Amino acid sequence: MKKTVLICLSLLLCGSALADELADANALFAKKAYPEALAKYSKLANAGNVEAQQHLGELYWYGEAGEVDEAKAQAWFQKAAAKGNKVAIASLEMIKQRGVRRADIDYWVSKYDGSELRSGEYRCKEPRFPSMSKENVEIDRIGAKMKEWQDCYNHAVEHLNQVSPLTKLIPADIAKLMNKQETEAAAAHLKQVQDNVSEDLKVSSRLVLADFGAWRDATEAWVTEHNKLVKQAPSEERQRDIDARKNNYGGVSKN
Repeated sequence: MKKTVLICLSLLLCGSALADELADANALFAKKAYPEALAKYSKLANAGNVEAQQHLGELYWYGEAGEVDEAKAQAWFQKAAAKGNKVAIASLEMIKQRGVRRADIDYWVSKYDGSELRSGEYRCKEPRFPSMSKENVEIDRIGAKMKEWQDCYNHAVEHLNQVSPLTKLIPADIAKLMNKQETEAAAAHLKQVQDNVSEDLKVSSRLVLADFGAWRDATEAWVTEHNKLVKQAPSEERQRDIDARKNNYGGVSKN
């Protein structure tokens, strides 16, 4: 009888010790002391602790204690799932879905090009300018085209700002399937796409404004000169009239 009691007491103490170690491991995990947590979870997982196996799978999955290792993560999830751990079962389903949605994940990691940010209502046709304009009709037409382009440009810039950072465009059901490395790669790729679209808009703006400025300066110069000639015209006509009268009256002007 005493031997049985001693055995039961030993088991209780062992269970208590494991519980304390698991609590310590969880505390380390909560403090983001991942390498230390990994060591404790590994010991407990190898001893058969289901929760430790689940957490160990998560550490390898997210690469919290180093590089992402999907194979090890899946192996530990399978061990925990075999004992009914719901988190591990859900994690294995997620891994399965990653295979199904592989093309969608790759699209956001490396293939998305931001084409919808440059097309449709955000594709601003750059106006063309003559060297100068002499007719009010043409000046008004070019002014209207310039305003149309400027409104489109402002709309495109506002939309780019609204959707930035472009990681917001990743569908939630795809984002949750990405591992740490894929999430970081997608963020870097989308940042580059955003920078490219932004730079294209800036280059387009500089070119249009430069051409518009050259047209405007040349047109204003012509208008200024034209108006000056118009003002001078009556005086020149009067002088011609005086000269004509002198000729008519022997060189004597009669007013």
